[in-house]
Amino acid sequence: MRDAPIAAALLALLLAGCATQLARPPEATSGAPAGFPESDYRRLAAEGRPIFRIDPSRSLIVIEARRAGSLARAGHDHVIAAHDVQGFIAPGERRSDLYLRLEDLAVDEPELRAEAKLDTHPSPEDIAGTRRNMLKAFEAEQFPFALVHIDRAGGDAPLRVAVSLHGVTRAVEVAAEERATGDELAVTGRMALKQTDFGIKPLSVLGGALQVQDEVELAFSIRARRVR
Repeated sequence: MRDAPIAAALLALLLAGCATQLARPPEATSGAPAGFPESDYRRLAAEGRPIFRIDPSRSLIVIEARRAGSLARAGHDHVIAAHDVQGFIAPGERRSDLYLRLEDLAVDEPELRAEAKLDTHPSPEDIAGTRRNMLKAFEAEQFPFALVHIDRAGGDAPLRVAVSLHGVTRAVEVAAEERATGDELAVTGRMALKQTDFGIKPLSVLGGALQVQDEVELAFSIRARRVR
């Protein structure tokens, strides 16, 4: 069961006041979606601005999709994870752009289910069905990416996050914890998104007796390293 949702995506951080010492612009990212503004970051890097590339090996977005309905006990809650978040952060410009490919989302990894303290045990067939339903609901062949654009007013203001998914863009404000250590940036936080806000219909069977909740919880941990 489950057309779990999301989005996105994620979140990055925009910290001002980092030192300027770039030797060369970042290498091109392969497989980026059409229109992704990588050229903006390459231009800024060429001008000597501090640019950070998101490190997919140390970044993670986790979405928890919960069951609902009078027969909810017959279903499963699910955890969907994005392990391959790509993108850039330009702290001096107070902006960031990132994306993930929906086909690469992982469903119900045992370690993440344990961390989420989920109390059911979906079979491999259940998990495969959840993944199929999710990609079908996303219409992933037509809309293969989730994209996120972030900007910030500065200070303690929340991140202004525009999430594009399923051909729809929605803007939200997100509180996040940000840290800068040497040549690395990090941001963590949580947010909620509704599937219907992106034109995605939550799975519902048996007249709604077993369904997926519209709202999903998303936790993110993004790490980025300065480009040299």
